[in-house]
Amino acid sequence: MSTDTDSEASTGGAGRVPFEPIQPVRAYQRVAEQIEERILGGELPPGSRLPAERELVKQFAVGRSTIREALRVLQSSGLIRSRPGDPQGAEVLGVSPDNLSQALGRLARSHLSGLGELVQFRMVLEAESYRLAARLHTEDDLARLTALVDRMEELAQPAATRPHAFSEADADFHRVVAEASGNALLALCARAVHDAVVGVIEGRLAESGAAAEEWMRRSVAHHRQVLEALRTGDAHRAAHLGRRALYEHYAEFVAPGERELLKAALDD
Repeated sequence: MSTDTDSEASTGGAGRVPFEPIQPVRAYQRVAEQIEERILGGELPPGSRLPAERELVKQFAVGRSTIREALRVLQSSGLIRSRPGDPQGAEVLGVSPDNLSQALGRLARSHLSGLGELVQFRMVLEAESYRLAARLHTEDDLARLTALVDRMEELAQPAATRPHAFSEADADFHRVVAEASGNALLALCARAVHDAVVGVIEGRLAESGAAAEEWMRRSVAHHRQVLEALRTGDAHRAAHLGRRALYEHYAEFVAPGERELLKAALDD
């Protein structure tokens, strides 16, 4: 005769959440995982090549369709650049902020988030980058940053105004500061968020004539203030300058209802 205990054992126990059926892992996923581990581990550095498809088929002992599906997965992740049948093998790209910035940009355009949250996130990341860089920078970091600010000032002159080149120098400045923080993950995220913010509103940032020149002059002055704060090791001022400049630059492009998010990130 069946007992209550027998009944519970056969059903997994009264009131318990049942287990879900497992899904078998496909061969292409295992192939992709192995290659990804080699890339992330540094055994396959950026610029190197994977073996050709035929060699991968031999090494993994799977069919060509399995290899091609694995390469498709890795390419969609931004880890490789692949063309079917390429005799040289897929090119390893490695970890890049590009995919992250694209994902953040799409998120800011979606109903799940907004530009206000993205700018606030950048304010938080950039302030921390500045704070750490003020404490951990090297003389080489300062030399590179000084050269970039000088370059920005040159590009901001009325006779030689080049907004696109100016923006590239500005992006390089923020990249060097993030790298000077000594945290590779922070540098990666900071660059990705910077690119995402610029990508989302680049159309609205397009100005012309005297307005563009004035904005560039103010930007040069701001970057020189940041550089001085870094040089003197004033971490609090460096972080404050980063947050305040982003607020002043982007608040007008954020929906009124989201501006409180930016104000909350200020340290005033």
